[in-house]
Amino acid sequence: MPWRITPYPYPVLVSEIMLQQTQIERVMEKFPAFISAFPDFSSLAAAPLPDVLSAWQGLGYNRRALALRHCAEIVMSRYGGILPPDPGILSGFPGIGHATASSICAFAFNMPVVFIETNIRRVFIHYFFPGTGEVSDGEILPLVEQALYRENPRVWYWALMDLGTALKKSVPNPNRRSRHYARQSAFEGSDRQIRGMVLRLLLAEGEMTEDEVAGRCSVAKERVLKILAGLERDGFIRRTGDTLALSGGT
Repeated sequence: MPWRITPYPYPVLVSEIMLQQTQIERVMEKFPAFISAFPDFSSLAAAPLPDVLSAWQGLGYNRRALALRHCAEIVMSRYGGILPPDPGILSGFPGIGHATASSICAFAFNMPVVFIETNIRRVFIHYFFPGTGEVSDGEILPLVEQALYRENPRVWYWALMDLGTALKKSVPNPNRRSRHYARQSAFEGSDRQIRGMVLRLLLAEGEMTEDEVAGRCSVAKERVLKILAGLERDGFIRRTGDTLALSGGT
C-alpha cells in the first residue's frame, strides 16, 4: 500500500479520507494518480475544485473530496503547511472525526492513540466476544488500549487491520454483532447516485441550465432540483441565473 511505504502526514491524510467509505482495492487504484496530481498540501489547497473532483471520480462520496481540499486549505492557512500531530485538533477538521484523527496520528506520527475502525472492531469481536449477541465499542475500546503495542503503534495497527481483512474472508462477519453495525443503503437509484451523475455532467460540460441537467438525469425534475440545491449548499456548484457550473473558488 503506497501510503504505508511513505507514511508521511499528507499521503496518510489523503488515504484515510479515501478509505472512509471506499474499498481498499479501489483506493489503491486511484491513490497514485491523485497524489501525482496533488503531491502536497499546497498544491491541493490551490487546486480548482473541478480538478479535484475529476481526480476523485470513481471513489464516490464526493463530499470527501471537498472536505479533503478544505483540510489542505486549513493546513496552509493556519498551520504553515504542517499537519498538526494532535487528534484533538484534527478531529475538528472537515470530514474528520475522532477515529480518523486518531488513525492519522497513529500512522503519520506513530502516536500510541486508541481508536476503533471496522477491521479493528472485527478482530476484537471475533477473538474476545465469541457467541456474544451484541457488542458495543465501549466494551472494545478498553481491550484495544490494553493490547496496544506502544513501542510501534503504527505497525501494530497495520497488523490489526490486515488481520481484520483476513477474517472478513475466512469467517462470518463478526461486525454484524456490533451494536453500531448498519447495512449501507442501496446505491442504485439513490440521491447519492444522482448527485454523482450531476457532478460528472458539469465536469464534462462546464456549464448547464437546470432544465438541461434535469433532462439528462432521467428522474423527476423536482428531485433533481432538490439535489441541485443540496449541491449548491454544500459548495459544489455555483449558480449564475439559470446557469450552473462547478464552484471554482475556495
